[in-house]
Amino acid sequence: MNPPSIQTVLTNLISLTNERDVYQLELLLAQSLYDLIQPMNSSSEKSVVVYRPVNVKKHLFNSVVIGKAKQETLLSDALKTALAECFEEGEFVSLKNDTDSELSLYPLKNTANRTMAVIAIEATNNDAQLHETITMLLQIHQNFAGLINDNEHDTLTGLLNRKSLDAKLNKVIEQKRKSAKRVDDQANAKHFLALFDLDHFKKVNDEYGHLIGDDVLKSLSGLMKSSFREKDMLFRYGGEEFLGVFECTNKKDIMHLLERFRNTVSKHAFNEVDSVTISIGYTEIHAYDELEDIVNRADQALYFAKGHGRNCLYCYEKLVQASKIEAIQADVLEASSA
Repeated sequence: MNPPSIQTVLTNLISLTNERDVYQLELLLAQSLYDLIQPMNSSSEKSVVVYRPVNVKKHLFNSVVIGKAKQETLLSDALKTALAECFEEGEFVSLKNDTDSELSLYPLKNTANRTMAVIAIEATNNDAQLHETITMLLQIHQNFAGLINDNEHDTLTGLLNRKSLDAKLNKVIEQKRKSAKRVDDQANAKHFLALFDLDHFKKVNDEYGHLIGDDVLKSLSGLMKSSFREKDMLFRYGGEEFLGVFECTNKKDIMHLLERFRNTVSKHAFNEVDSVTISIGYTEIHAYDELEDIVNRADQALYFAKGHGRNCLYCYEKLVQASKIEAIQADVLEASSA
């Protein structure tokens, strides 16, 4: 058995540190680990699987498989129990299979040392040197993912920051453009961008001070995290303004989702401030939109909400249809010209 060469390890490091998206970084790590074990297991079945928790206590996990993973191994009770142990303890777990291969489970942690995923490596040849190399690569991944996370998130609220908006929203637009060119389930998914603005927030700062104002912003961001889904992208857009990107099956769903949040905020008891309300404007994201046009449409709807009572929710497209605002004239690419 040949140990992993320095060139192999360094090539994987170069690939890892070239990525700026945390999820893609995770998949690239799995692929790098697969490439690392491949020369030592060229004639045997091997695999690297990334498991993310759905419900650890119920042993429910999502997985992404790289290589040849046996279906019965993926579904075995022994593996489910080992995965739960790895998630809960945050420690390496080794599982012997019926064959000669060994399944090694490594916790993939964030900067808070919380296990976010488990990487399972199945290989017939495994030794202490390979284990040490894999462990070091996982630590490098954790450190680098932490740098990406710090660069993308707002310090006060923990939400995504404005600097990261362009890249993430452009990925959504690109996904919609690809979906528009083929007929599949994803083509039916709708995406929306919403702007949230705290009503009379200047008055909060003036009356209670900026420290209390910061507490209100942190409390609101906490409500956003608990009210919306994990897949929803939530940003602090600037000052007391927040932005969200949501995927829904239809237009009624997004209206109910946002209205429920508006109602949650209006009923929430903030520490030093009696009550706080928000105004919301939103718009649908289309395949051939430009980022600036999407934000401008949501901002138009938000401006209308601020001027018509506040503590309310308006959709840009409905306002245009009702002739309450004029449509923004934008140079939108036609699908046929793409």
